Amino acid sequence: MTIDFNGRVAIVTGAGAGLGRSHALGLAARGAHVVVNDLGADTDGTGGSSDAARAVVEDIRAGGGHAIANGANVTDADQVQQMMDEAIAEFGQVDIVVNNAGILRDKTFSKMSLADFRVVLDVHLMGTVNCTHAIWPHMAERGYGRIAFTTSGSGLYGNFGQSNYGAAKAAMPGLMNVLAQEGARYDIRVNTLAPTAATRMTENLLPPEALELLAPETITPGLLALVSDEAPTGMILGAGAGCFAETRIYETEGVALQGDELSPEGVLAAMDRIRDPSGQAQVENAFAQTRKYARMAAKARGLPLPWQD
Repeated sequence: MTIDFNGRVAIVTGAGAGLGRSHALGLAARGAHVVVNDLGADTDGTGGSSDAARAVVEDIRAGGGHAIANGANVTDADQVQQMMDEAIAEFGQVDIVVNNAGILRDKTFSKMSLADFRVVLDVHLMGTVNCTHAIWPHMAERGYGRIAFTTSGSGLYGNFGQSNYGAAKAAMPGLMNVLAQEGARYDIRVNTLAPTAATRMTENLLPPEALELLAPETITPGLLALVSDEAPTGMILGAGAGCFAETRIYETEGVALQGDELSPEGVLAAMDRIRDPSGQAQVENAFAQTRKYARMAAKARGLPLPWQD
C-alpha cells in the first residue's frame, strides 16, 4: 500500500523550521496542499517574521506542490479561526491538522516565573486546543479528519528544568484519549507523535554525532502514517533516528484492601503488591477503571459483582 495525500489539504503549525518544515515538505511531496503556519518567533516565542513560512512555501512550489503561508499565532483563537477559514476558502476543505508549534523557556521550577510557565502552556496546550477546536466542526460535517498532536519524552518521562514544557506535553495524551473517542463517529482520528529530533530546540542539548542521527526527516514518515487514510487512532508514536515505538499507559492489577488494611499504613505496606507489574493492562477509558475497582472490591468482600464484562 502506498500512502499518498492527493486531494487532501493539511495545515502544519510551526512549519517554518525543524520538524514542522519536514512535515510540511513530506505532506506536499505526497500530493497534499499545505498551509504552512509559522509565527516566525525565536525558540522562546519572542519576535516574529513570516519569512520562514514563505521560504517553505517556495520550496514546496519549486517541487511542483501547492502551498500558502500563514502567520497566525496559535495562542490567539481568532487568528486560528481566520487561518482555518482562509485554508477552506483557498483549497475548499481541511483534512489534516498537524499541531507542531512550540517554544522553550527552560529553568528549574524554583527559578521559573509563572509567566514563563503560562506562556509555554499557552503555546503547546492551548495552541493545540485552539487549532483542533476551530477545525473540529468542519471535519465532523465532512465525516473525515486526521489530527496529530506533538508530545515529548519530557512530558511522558520527565526532564530536569522543563516543568512547564513537560506539563504542556503531558496534556497531549489526555486530550488525545478523549478526542479519539469523541471523533470516532465522524472518522476523525487523533494521534500523538512523540519525537526526538535535532531541531533549533534541541541543538544545544545534544552532541553533534547525535544530531546527525536525529534529523527531522527520520521522524516525518511516522507523522505521515499517523495522518494517512489508514491511520490508527488514539496512538502515541515515539519516533527518532528512524526508530519507532508505541508508548502506552498501563495500570497494574492492584489490590483490594478492607478492614484494618484500608488505612494509610495498609496502603504503604501493600506498595510492592500495588506496583507489581504482573497482570498490568491498558484501561479502555475512565469508566472502565471505575468498573474494575468496583469488581475488585465486591470480590474481596464476597459480594455480588456489580458489573459483568
